[in-house]
Amino acid sequence: MANHHPTDSSGTANTILWLGIRFALVLTCVALAAFGFDWLRGQIAFLESDASARAMTGLILAVLVVYAIILAVPFMPGVEIGVALLIIQGATAAPVVYAATVGGLSLAFLVGQTVSLLWLIRVLQDLRLRRIAGWLERIDAVPRADRLTAMQDKLPRWLVPFVVKYRYATVALAINTPGNIAVGGGGGIMLVAGLSRLFSTPATLLVVALATAPVPLAVWLWGVDVVR
Repeated sequence: MANHHPTDSSGTANTILWLGIRFALVLTCVALAAFGFDWLRGQIAFLESDASARAMTGLILAVLVVYAIILAVPFMPGVEIGVALLIIQGATAAPVVYAATVGGLSLAFLVGQTVSLLWLIRVLQDLRLRRIAGWLERIDAVPRADRLTAMQDKLPRWLVPFVVKYRYATVALAINTPGNIAVGGGGGIMLVAGLSRLFSTPATLLVVALATAPVPLAVWLWGVDVVR
């Protein structure tokens, strides 16, 4: 007779619930963004030409800022939302989606790069997130110049090239992987990259700009069919 473990059923139920919440979150964000964009564009159409141009510029900037902030938040499904917006809005949305994606991921990295580790450790300890706080304490205890060597010594040999030598390429691949919300989403990945203090700011911003360009550029040049 087969043994049934309550923990297995509970884990399956939690996984299904998480997937449902994630799907609902993506649909809600995309629906609100698409509806708001279309509604405002319809209102702008009634304005005079000069006023309409100024209003459209303001609309684009507002959408860019809001979407960038959403992308910077850890565990937000940024890749999925961006692709969905491209499918709904088409090639006209490609420049806005690209600019917002670069801005949001860069913002997450810069926050991680500049925030005080000691302050963040205290906040995490107050929130009882002791495992993350302990990880940051171990990072803070190692001088920045020695962190790559320390990481290389602790990792399995087969993982060293990906995490140490080719870390920029690994980050580029991670932020472009659908489903990366499981490891924090694009915003979470870039926040951790900044917190590690193992990445050069100019090089990382360049990597973000290049890594996020192919899909919006393809949609802008050849239309939305390339992502369907």
